[in-house]
Amino acid sequence: MTRQSTTGPLASGALRTRTLLTALAAVLCAAAAGCSSGDDTAATESTAPTLTASAAPLSSAPADPEAEAKATALEVYQGYWGEMQAFYADREGTSAGLKQYAASEALSVAENAAGRAHARNRVYIGKVTVSQSAVTGTDLDSKTPKVMLSSCLDVSQWQPVVADTRKPVELPANRLTKYLIATTVEKWPQGWRVVRDEPQGKKC
Repeated sequence: MTRQSTTGPLASGALRTRTLLTALAAVLCAAAAGCSSGDDTAATESTAPTLTASAAPLSSAPADPEAEAKATALEVYQGYWGEMQAFYADREGTSAGLKQYAASEALSVAENAAGRAHARNRVYIGKVTVSQSAVTGTDLDSKTPKVMLSSCLDVSQWQPVVADTRKPVELPANRLTKYLIATTVEKWPQGWRVVRDEPQGKKC
C-alpha cells in the first residue's frame, strides 16, 4: 500500500485554510473587548484618571492689634499733614477735613494759627515733607489707646504769602526749617486722631 505524499494539493489546501483561520482569529480578537495584551494594559493605565491631593486651605493668622495700631497711627499722621496744608492754603476754608485727622490740642493749635494767618490776609503754599516717621511708644491698654511718633518735618518749601498777590512774606533767616517733631495719636470713638504735634527744636 502506497502512502500519499503530504506535499500534494490536499496538504497545500489545508495549510491555506489554517492561515486564513489564524488571520481571521487575529482580526476578531482585536475587535473583541475580551482580548487584551501588554500594550492594551499600558494604554488603559495611561488613560486612567490621575488623583491629586487638594491643597490644604491657608489659615489666616490672627491680626496683631499693636501692629495695626502702629500702622494706622503712621497713616493718620501723613493724612493730618495733607489736610493741614489744604487748610492753611485756603483763606476761606474750614477745618472740616482736618477734623478727620486731628482733635484736642493739635486741632485747636492748627485752627488758631491758621485763623491768625488768614485774618492777616496770608495763606501758606507749597508742601510739607514728613519723613523718618517712627513709633516711639504705645499705650493700648489705657482708656484712650495711644501711639507716640517721632518724625522729621521739613517746612522749607512751605511758604506764607499774601493771599491777594501771592507775594512771599519775609521770614527770619535763621528759622529752623527741618526739625524733629513728637506726635501723639489717640484712638477716639470716631477713629484715630492726632492730639499733640510738638516741635522739639532740634534739626533732623
